[in-house]
Amino acid sequence: MFTGIIEEVGTITAFDRGKSDGRIRIMCTRVLEGTKPGDSIAVNGICLTVTGLWEDGFSADVMAETVRMSCLGTLGLGAKVNLERAMALGDRFGGHIVSGHIDGTGSIILMEAEENAIWVTIRTTEAILQQIVLKGSVAIDGISLTVAKKGADCFAVSVIPTTGRETTLLQKRVGDLVNLENDMIGKYVKALMQPYESSAETQGGLTMEMLEEYGF
Repeated sequence: MFTGIIEEVGTITAFDRGKSDGRIRIMCTRVLEGTKPGDSIAVNGICLTVTGLWEDGFSADVMAETVRMSCLGTLGLGAKVNLERAMALGDRFGGHIVSGHIDGTGSIILMEAEENAIWVTIRTTEAILQQIVLKGSVAIDGISLTVAKKGADCFAVSVIPTTGRETTLLQKRVGDLVNLENDMIGKYVKALMQPYESSAETQGGLTMEMLEEYGF
């Protein structure tokens, strides 16, 4: 489990790719503190298991599913990535609940300055937008951000200077892909509501009988 508060920006120094999977090595310092093989580190929001450790970095295996669901496979040597260790029990919780399981990707379509902040607008799929809530949370490349605007096929966040300095987001350009993870609470609510939604569709909408059946 993560919080979306980035601890460090690392650098990809090796990416050995198979047909659809791979093994990645990342140069970093801070996230190595207290880390041991088998621990989890979020790389651009993707939960990866540490398989090797060195004084200047770590390595992790990348599954085919990770490549399919994220834009990690588009990154090359020298690319910068956001890093966060799994949260420890009792830590200050500064962001929101982030699982490190990417729901999909989005494409940056606009970056626009407004005083000390930068608006970043991202176009994504209908499935992801359905779970985007205005003023709710979303993880973009592992960064916990608040949804400030929502459109028919996109949403926008406002990035403060600190976030810009401490992460890779403002190094991106229009057209770049980013990893997206919807708020976990929203995903659970949607999953729990599916039986009710199916019943409503089958019976032509919400009825008194349905409410009585489910204890209302």
